[in-house]
Amino acid sequence: MRTLVGDLLACHLGQATSGTLGKRLYDALQQSIQAGMVAPGTRLPASRDLAKELGVSRNTVMAAYEQLQSEGYLSTRAGSGTFVSAVLPESDLSAIAPPVAEGRSTDGITLSRRGEQLLNRAGASQRQWGAFMPGVPDVRHFPQKTWRKISRRLNLRLPVETLSYSQHGGYAPLQQALADYLRVARSVKCTPEQILITSGTHQSLDLLAKMLCNPGDRVWVEEPGYWGHRSVLEINGLETVPVTVDDEGLTLPAEEAHVSPPRLICVTPSHQYPTGAVMGLARRKALLDRAQAWGSLIVEDDYDSEFRFGENPVPALQGLAQAGNVIYLGTFSKTLYPGLRTSYMVLPDSLTARLKIAHSELYRGGYGLTQLTLAEFIREGHYAAHVRRMRQLYSQRREALVTAIRQQLGEAFIGQESHAGLHLILALPQEIDDVAFSAGLEQAGVWTRPLSVYYMGVAKRRGLILGYACVEAEAMAETFRPIARALLPLLQR
Repeated sequence: MRTLVGDLLACHLGQATSGTLGKRLYDALQQSIQAGMVAPGTRLPASRDLAKELGVSRNTVMAAYEQLQSEGYLSTRAGSGTFVSAVLPESDLSAIAPPVAEGRSTDGITLSRRGEQLLNRAGASQRQWGAFMPGVPDVRHFPQKTWRKISRRLNLRLPVETLSYSQHGGYAPLQQALADYLRVARSVKCTPEQILITSGTHQSLDLLAKMLCNPGDRVWVEEPGYWGHRSVLEINGLETVPVTVDDEGLTLPAEEAHVSPPRLICVTPSHQYPTGAVMGLARRKALLDRAQAWGSLIVEDDYDSEFRFGENPVPALQGLAQAGNVIYLGTFSKTLYPGLRTSYMVLPDSLTARLKIAHSELYRGGYGLTQLTLAEFIREGHYAAHVRRMRQLYSQRREALVTAIRQQLGEAFIGQESHAGLHLILALPQEIDDVAFSAGLEQAGVWTRPLSVYYMGVAKRRGLILGYACVEAEAMAETFRPIARALLPLLQR
């Protein structure tokens, strides 16, 4: 049986024309390792097997292996075989590389200004799960057995067309299941035809930016607000305008004030991210009226509205709109698991056909089995049951975190009043650098996000965003203790 390494070396040997066979084999393997085509840690074929693959003597292979081992490229493990070394000889030299000028790389390739801006403000962490990482659910409670059972059942009778690209903004069973669910759970007014399935909210917003805006158009974003919105909009050449958030979410300028109308208004009215503010009915109506008068479109990101604890659900803004000027964004990243990469938009009738065509042209819809499995998961009631279970679990964990903050620091440090979502704000005094404090906690293995990085301008509040979803209630006090222990000396200065 041929191996990938054997195929690679056979190709190199066929191209080499000078030197002895042993030297050509040595050069081929060394160059493959140096170029990264045979990665560090790769187990090489046994000398007898490789000799048979290449049609050479075993002594030729053994000589090449021994020479490369003496030079540090290979290592042997008793009873396991021969491996490419985890650290190559060249690594010591590359570690002393000269500094690279900002905006440039060692190969002279520069990024665009928008690309540099994106990387400089990137909010992604090396860690995307655990305490106290915000924005992620506890994926350990996802009912995988139920999901696999549905998936296996569907796979036995999977229509052949689901193996190709989706041309209609998603698969009809999921669009129907979502329309039925959203009408009941979120008071969204829609038909299945208005739903466009996407691979994440970022893709939804990227499509809207490309299809509804021209470079230089103004887009209102919340201040503070989710940097992911800003990143997607700005990489598309749009001007993001920060609009202050208060206790009722996005504020509106006085009607007589002269403002340049935005093309899009991006809001999180049911649970503002990150402050947790809920937009009241009066302001919702005022926002709808203002957008209609300006000819602006509202993009409503309803990212975690299912998780409200002890309060009545807040209906979606889209359900109040009479003019068809609200585009509703939803996701399964918070209710199921982020790796599902399945989100959706509810579009106004006038945009549906055109944006579905554009989505197909730009991104090529697919994931047929996943979408059909999700449709059955919703239709059979598993989704609603899972949300109910997680709502109760997250409510307990939120209360445990609030209790830990009160007992270890005091009431004044609870910086978020809303009983909803997957995170809360730990308020910090303005003189504390929350970015530096968060970085220090990360070195101790505690993952948070500083509140100040959610502002485009000067931060009006300092604090930490604490995601409590992945910390069990009984472990919350002890898990929070390192934060309090690190903070108390700063408060005594």
